[in-house]
Amino acid sequence: MNLVILSPEKEIYKGEVSSVKVPGTSGQFEVLNNHAPIVSSLEKGVAYIKPTQGEVMEISIVKGFIEVLNNEVALLVQQS
Repeated sequence: MNLVILSPEKEIYKGEVSSVKVPGTSGQFEVLNNHAPIVSSLEKGVAYIKPTQGEVMEISIVKGFIEVLNNEVALLVQQS
């Protein structure tokens, strides 16, 4: 699936991933391929990004939103 992570300052990440784990306001959850469409708010914590190739990345966020639709994932985040 395709992931883009944006902050007000810059594009943080763009590429193919196999999973994304985020700190939702109702608890942490993971998005995998063919996930149901969702829009959720995010709270302070760490997002774990697993690219299709390479090591897991950790991105600290203060708050934000995630949108998942048709294997396209967008994270709009504010970092400290």
